Amino acid sequence: MYINPQNTVLALRKIQRSMVPEGIRTDKAPAPVGPYNQATIATGRLLFVSGQIPLDPQTNEIVYPQDAAKQAEQVMANMEAILQAAGANWQQVVKINIYLADMNDFARVNQAYGRYFDAENAPARACIQVAGLPKNSLVEMECIAALDP
Repeated sequence: MYINPQNTVLALRKIQRSMVPEGIRTDKAPAPVGPYNQATIATGRLLFVSGQIPLDPQTNEIVYPQDAAKQAEQVMANMEAILQAAGANWQQVVKINIYLADMNDFARVNQAYGRYFDAENAPARACIQVAGLPKNSLVEMECIAALDP
């Protein structure tokens, strides 16, 4: 049996493209109010990153106790380190949940968060105000990434 190498390469490229999460947007549903998509399609193994709060990995202490945007940056750095440890990156993230102690911090947290994703491929997302977060942090995030098989 002859296997055409060109067809094999094309098939592998198609598989690789299908593993890249695809943002879904429709004008028949409300537009997102931040840097995220209405839905995301993903294929592959899934990585579930536990909720991360703005802890400095060296001291295990909360950083910037009064600044939600800077806390969001630390949370993103912590999640990025976990993604990298699993062999993943931000482009493979398909869903993020953000928990805020105060929804008035939404715009500032959104701005910090938005630096990690382009609008076209941003993951699906929820942002929820909660009564309290561990260690009195202002922000917590968790995510799901689709890994290569």
